[in-house]
Amino acid sequence: MQAKTRRRAIWAAACSVLAGLLLAAPGAFAGVITPEKGGSPNADDIHTLYVIVLIIAIPIFLLVEGVLIWSLIRYRRRKGGPQPAQIRGNTPLEISWTVGAALILVVLGVITFVYLDDIGNPPASLPGGFQGAQFATIDQPSPPRSGGPTLRVRVNGQQYLWRYEYPDLPGPNYSYYELVVPTKTTVVLEVTASDVIHSWWIPKLGGKVDATPGYVNKTWFRISKPGRYVGQCAELCGPNHADMRAVVRAVEPAEFEAWLRRHRIDILEAQQALAQQRQERARRGDVQ
Repeated sequence: MQAKTRRRAIWAAACSVLAGLLLAAPGAFAGVITPEKGGSPNADDIHTLYVIVLIIAIPIFLLVEGVLIWSLIRYRRRKGGPQPAQIRGNTPLEISWTVGAALILVVLGVITFVYLDDIGNPPASLPGGFQGAQFATIDQPSPPRSGGPTLRVRVNGQQYLWRYEYPDLPGPNYSYYELVVPTKTTVVLEVTASDVIHSWWIPKLGGKVDATPGYVNKTWFRISKPGRYVGQCAELCGPNHADMRAVVRAVEPAEFEAWLRRHRIDILEAQQALAQQRQERARRGDVQ
């Protein structure tokens, strides 16, 4: 009896510790039940799709599990009772749930494809967006089907940081860790990696996208208001994977242009300083 009580206490303690660990890591949820929304239109559409599926699935789950539990209790074998009836097939019932399941799949498929186009294809930037953006879309020739200017950003995953570059803007213009983007502007990401597979993920800005060496995956987002969005590499990429964070900072278009000019000057000054330092070391004979 004491051993049984001890086992129950151990199980209760283990469950409490597990629940505590989950509550202490809210970032791992990225939305308790559904994906996060509110950062970009594609994230909102993904969230809406999850909600629709849940609205359809939860009543079905409750119905099936309820009937199962009720049947187990109602028709359980009782001591000294009669042998339960052995039912082998019910053609009308089997046809009904087969047709019903097929109809549910058709409805979910139609709804998914209605949203899929908006999730996959970047829309035009909003009025007041960054005017220096070039035309580009996911897998579409220029000019894009969406018909609007977008900002193209190359994203390169490296153990254990992200490198961002704006290939259509005057350079040098690259940054690490933090991606700065203008608001009201559709941003198209071209994601790859230079060592192992990573996964770029900012939960409020849409789904994950794999960063694979030798291959370019594309995604997009559009942020309406200034703000800071944080994420995490979603692919186990090495011993320091947990430190591979990602940050997107959205600023007004005018502030973005000012940041871009200032950042370009900082990079040029750093390059010139490094070149002078190398020349000085070469004169002293320190270069091997």
